[in-house]
Amino acid sequence: MRVNRILLSTALVVVALVIQVSVLARLHLPGAVPDLLLLTVLGLAMVYGHVGGALVGFGAGLLADLAPPADHAAGRYALVLCVVGYLAGLVRPENGRLKSASGPMAVVVAAALGSTLLYAGVGALVGDTAARHVGLPGLLFSAALYDLLLAPFVVPGVMWLARRSDNDPLTESGSAAKAGDISSGWLSSGTGLRIGGQRGGLGALKARARTRSAKVGRIKGVKRL
Repeated sequence: MRVNRILLSTALVVVALVIQVSVLARLHLPGAVPDLLLLTVLGLAMVYGHVGGALVGFGAGLLADLAPPADHAAGRYALVLCVVGYLAGLVRPENGRLKSASGPMAVVVAAALGSTLLYAGVGALVGDTAARHVGLPGLLFSAALYDLLLAPFVVPGVMWLARRSDNDPLTESGSAAKAGDISSGWLSSGTGLRIGGQRGGLGALKARARTRSAKVGRIKGVKRL
């Protein structure tokens, strides 16, 4: 990974972990705890891709495993977030553009359910049956609900910061340069024309119009003679 990606990912993961441990975990909500760390990994994975998402997820999960008051075996949550980050990176939006909010929201719900099931499954393999006593259906429902409510305030901001650190043309720095291309796409979607100085574009249409007017002028001049 690039140095700027490592620095940004580390900063976001540390901030998310501190907020989750010191604030969200102390709300004592029924069922699961809102997983801010998971949402941060999802936002970074949907920009960096599956490899970057797996690396960020593993690092974030390992940090959560070692940070107090962790009461489970080290590496358990690292495995969960590594898998989640890899899968989220595979469904990264094409060209980084979010066409609608339904796609990322579906990813958030799937990640919340999948991470809870995977965490409980790994726990069952190592003899941790806490999820069974709490009630797995309740954990699944509450995890999906809390993460879905928190996602609109976290995932878009994380993705924007990740693109900005990469100097992505879709960020604010390149929005002016891309405005013409975006408007061209909207205008050409219904007409089949390409706007700009390309073949069949607006420049070509103007040139053809001038040529036709010149021909008409010459024809009228000949007729008058």
